[in-house]
Amino acid sequence: MKDVILRKLKDSKGEFVSGEELSSGLGVSRTAVWKCINELKKEGYVIDSSSKKGYKLSYVPDIINPWEIKEGLDTETIGKSVHCFSEVDSTNNYAKTLAQKGCDDGTVVLAERQTQGRGRLGRSWDSTDKKGIWMSIVLRPAVGLEDVQIITLAASVAVASALKKAMDVNAGIKWPNDIVLDGKKVCGILTEMSMEMERVNYLVLGIGMNFSQQESEFPKEIRDRATSLGIYLKEKHGLDISGFRRSHLVKTILSELEEVYDTIKEGKVGVIIEEWKKYSVTLGKEVLINYKEEQYIGTAQDIDQNGRLIVRLSDGTVREVLSGEVSVRGLLGYT
Repeated sequence: MKDVILRKLKDSKGEFVSGEELSSGLGVSRTAVWKCINELKKEGYVIDSSSKKGYKLSYVPDIINPWEIKEGLDTETIGKSVHCFSEVDSTNNYAKTLAQKGCDDGTVVLAERQTQGRGRLGRSWDSTDKKGIWMSIVLRPAVGLEDVQIITLAASVAVASALKKAMDVNAGIKWPNDIVLDGKKVCGILTEMSMEMERVNYLVLGIGMNFSQQESEFPKEIRDRATSLGIYLKEKHGLDISGFRRSHLVKTILSELEEVYDTIKEGKVGVIIEEWKKYSVTLGKEVLINYKEEQYIGTAQDIDQNGRLIVRLSDGTVREVLSGEVSVRGLLGYT
C-alpha cells in the first residue's frame, strides 16, 4: 500500500492530496493511510501534512527500495522482480539462494549495506552503508561455459554505457570488467555460476558501484586506486553527487543490461566485443599478468570472440588470458 500512496503523491506533482482521496482510492481507513505516511517519513521521504488539505510530497531521498527502482523501468526481463534490503551479508549470496529456489530470469537483489561483500579473486569489497550500489542479478542464459566470459564483458559494457547516459560520466573498462575513472576503480563486477550437464543453470552478476564515498571512507590500502562517483564529479566537474539519485543509475544499468543480454541471446557476440573495445583502457597498453604463481609482462593486443585477452610478450610469443589479475602500466606503475 505504501507504494501506491507514494505513486499518488508523486503524480500530484507537489500539490496536496486529501486523506479522503487516498483512503477511498485504496479502500482503507484514513488511519491506515496516516500510518503509511508515517512509515514513508521514517524512510526519509519528506511529506507535508495538513488537516484541511491532506498530504504533499516535498522531497524524495536517495533511497533503494522496490518502488523507486521499478518506477519507470521499461524492461521485459531484467528487474521485473526486485528484492531490496537494508542489510545482507552479500547480495550475490542472496541472489544464489533465490536462483536455487527457481526465481525468474532477471531477478534483482539490492542492499543498502553488505557485511561480507566480495570481489574477484576472493577479495573483500567494502560496502559502505547507503554510499554505493550493491546489486546482484540472476540470469538464466541458454549458454555453455565458454560463453560466460562474454556475458561478464557485456555487463561491464552495460555499466559503462549507463554511467554515460545517466550521469554523463566517461568511464573505461579494464579487462575484463573493472570500471575505472581516470585510472581508479569505481565499480567491480563479480560473476558466479551454477553448471548442470555442461550448461549454465544460472549466473549471478554482482555489481558493486562506489557512489558517494569520500576518500577518507575507503580503507587506507586502496585509497590510491579506488574512487567514487562523488569524488570524480567533484574533482573533474565541480558537481555535487547529491544532485544525482542511485535509483536512477540502477534503472539505467538494468535497462542497458537488458539490451546487451538480448544481443547475446540473438547470437551477436561480435557486437558486444566491439562495444567493449570502445571502452577499453587495456588494449594497446603494457600489462602485468598474475596467474596462480606465474607472472609475466606483455602488450595487450586484442580480445577474441570468447573474451580472452590476447597478450604479446617481449619475445614475440602470444598468450591468451582467460582469468587472473591484469594490471595496466600507468603513471603510478601497474594498477
